[in-house]
Amino acid sequence: MPSRLSTISASPIIREFAQGAAQEATQPVADFLAPTVNVSTSIGRFKKYTEKNRFRLPVTKRAIGGRATELRFEAEDETFNCAPHALDYPVDNLEQLETEGLENILQEGAVAVAEVAGLAHEKTVIDAALDAIGAGTDKTWNSSADPVDDIDAAILATIKAAKYGSLMGVGVLFGATAWKIFKNAAAVRAKFVVGNTKASNLAIPTEANAGQLFLGTPEVRTSYMVYDTAPEGKAESISFLLDSTVLIFARKAQPTRRDPSFMKTFRLMGQWMVPGSYLRDDGRVEVAKFDWSEDVQVTNSAAAVRYNIKTA
Repeated sequence: MPSRLSTISASPIIREFAQGAAQEATQPVADFLAPTVNVSTSIGRFKKYTEKNRFRLPVTKRAIGGRATELRFEAEDETFNCAPHALDYPVDNLEQLETEGLENILQEGAVAVAEVAGLAHEKTVIDAALDAIGAGTDKTWNSSADPVDDIDAAILATIKAAKYGSLMGVGVLFGATAWKIFKNAAAVRAKFVVGNTKASNLAIPTEANAGQLFLGTPEVRTSYMVYDTAPEGKAESISFLLDSTVLIFARKAQPTRRDPSFMKTFRLMGQWMVPGSYLRDDGRVEVAKFDWSEDVQVTNSAAAVRYNIKTA
């Protein structure tokens, strides 16, 4: 006979709640850098672009009785594999006996698991981005520098590398320290004077209005993801993951398997977080389990620029 936890975890309401919690907990920076592509199978093909790929506009006009131009993508076929991921949330039998709110316990577990999974996913995405781009270029943003001009140059380079014209959006992602340097730079502050219609009527640059400074008005975000760089057993050393780095990259908010965005996250459709349960071997604890699958891929490493920001 199935347990109460097993019965509740199988209900459509809990399943819908768990998947909703997973989507809400997806860190905004991770989804910004590697937007989701929902796929129908866990293993499939996608297009991977390099600087060698060429894009030419096809001739769409067709002669009467003639054949149409076939749409071709000059890119390599690669395979995505939405690998399984899982986290468990144990519920002691005593806890089940003392409360009638077992559904609430399961929902609480879904939120906790989703939040931790979201943080882990964001680190995976940022690590993959930095690894793909490489060392990047050092930029000194001191009192005589113009950070806006530097980012504009990177935006143009990114659009040319993506080879998709105005169809392709651009994202600008600041590390926490890089954003601090940018927002306090004299050349940037000077553009945010009250009444200055070039940017906004705000005297202080924010992520929301900073995009108005750049070519094409790209979306702007800042990563505040932190991690402990010290090995286990040593005193903690908390650092920002991006810190003084700025990434400028090609992105589509709703990507497909074929567009030349910099990064994508492939997820099995409808399988963001599937709840279930099992009994631990000691019989005292029933475990609420949550399973999902995803594959983070860098699909166009050429369509991104990395700046390492210094002040002197």
